[in-house]
Amino acid sequence: MPDPFLQAAIDEARQGLAEGGIPIGSVLVIDGAIVGRGHNRRVQKGSPILHAEMDCLESAGRLKASDYRRAVLYSTLSPCDMCSGTALLYGIPRIVIGENRTFQGPEAYLRSRGVTLEIVDDDQCVRLMRDFIAARPEIWNEDIGS
Repeated sequence: MPDPFLQAAIDEARQGLAEGGIPIGSVLVIDGAIVGRGHNRRVQKGSPILHAEMDCLESAGRLKASDYRRAVLYSTLSPCDMCSGTALLYGIPRIVIGENRTFQGPEAYLRSRGVTLEIVDDDQCVRLMRDFIAARPEIWNEDIGS
């Protein structure tokens, strides 16, 4: 069983899949409490930017810089360039990644900028993405800009 925050991100991913979207979920945790949650809603909203992490940060609302510096961003999948850049912009110091086998964002760059990454390699996260990519490769390729 994954930690409760990764499980919350997995629950978000499953919700996105149930809505007809891409099964990637994210939660933002500050001082041991979830303050934002989201899932990839590009398909559902016709949005070019609503990746799970962006949806999560949007749901958290405006926070102080000191809040972000205490935050941990959980994502079921390795964050892409856009989501990684947003984490850097707001100074989020730690990202917990459910898996990076099906997609790997700029993890070396994040580390070079001082972000601590924890790669969990969770089987649920891997299965969700592998099954989705096999079933809907055209949607996945659109999401990653291929």
